[in-house]
Amino acid sequence: MKVVSFVNMKGGVAKTTLSINVADCMSRRHELKVLIIDLDPQFNATQALVHGTDYVKHIETGGHTIVDVFDDTPRVQASSVNGESPIEPVELEQVLPMKLNSNMYLLPGALDLYRLDMSAGQGREHRLKRYINTIKDSELFDIVIIDTPPTPSTWMSAALIASDYYLVPVKPEPLSVTGIDLLRNVINRVKENYSLALECLGVVLTIADERETVYKNAVHYLDSADFWKGKRFNKSLLKRTEVARLQGSQKLVLDTNDPKSKMAIADITREALQHLGLEE
Repeated sequence: MKVVSFVNMKGGVAKTTLSINVADCMSRRHELKVLIIDLDPQFNATQALVHGTDYVKHIETGGHTIVDVFDDTPRVQASSVNGESPIEPVELEQVLPMKLNSNMYLLPGALDLYRLDMSAGQGREHRLKRYINTIKDSELFDIVIIDTPPTPSTWMSAALIASDYYLVPVKPEPLSVTGIDLLRNVINRVKENYSLALECLGVVLTIADERETVYKNAVHYLDSADFWKGKRFNKSLLKRTEVARLQGSQKLVLDTNDPKSKMAIADITREALQHLGLEE
């Protein structure tokens, strides 16, 4: 089982869009069992994959979220009928993802993630790794994709600790492109602090119009920079307003009538699988 974090410290680079569409293509086109873990407290991946009413029903019926992975302390639940009652934390082995279709699963995000104390020294940053270790032996999944928050934080560290690889989505604009060098410094610090054998899967240009000068400049920078040279994916996630609009109704790139976007996400997915050694 391979674990890949999609990371960037800048918002608005289509990180979530790329992660969920790659996961979708892996499950539909390549028939791989994929688990998406939504580690962003804004839980955008969850909202793009699960209708609001279904999410509320999932919570109300005791369904698990990413909070159950990190929250290891008893909580108090207030009820107008029973008063206050303690709720014991869920054992990691008991945390169950949502099944979206025959091949794709989701461990949903939750706003409650904000309330957890992730202070240094508590060890909570290792709990995602421990959770993933509990499902490795089950052989339920071929790939785990982690959608991370767009900030350097304990959540990002937890994702990197749990991962074998990281993939960087980059919008072709000067600040985003040069900002990935700062991201690399953050990742290197996490790797050093936690002694991680973490590899860069590559860089994918997103929201891209290949005719624009900023796109060509971004390609030139990535292809000439010492670290990023050879790591740029051949295909880019194309600039499409329809893709963002359809995500609001849980539709993904493969559901659109846009052959160029479909081909782009298929090529990106195939290249990712090749880098992971899962396809020739």
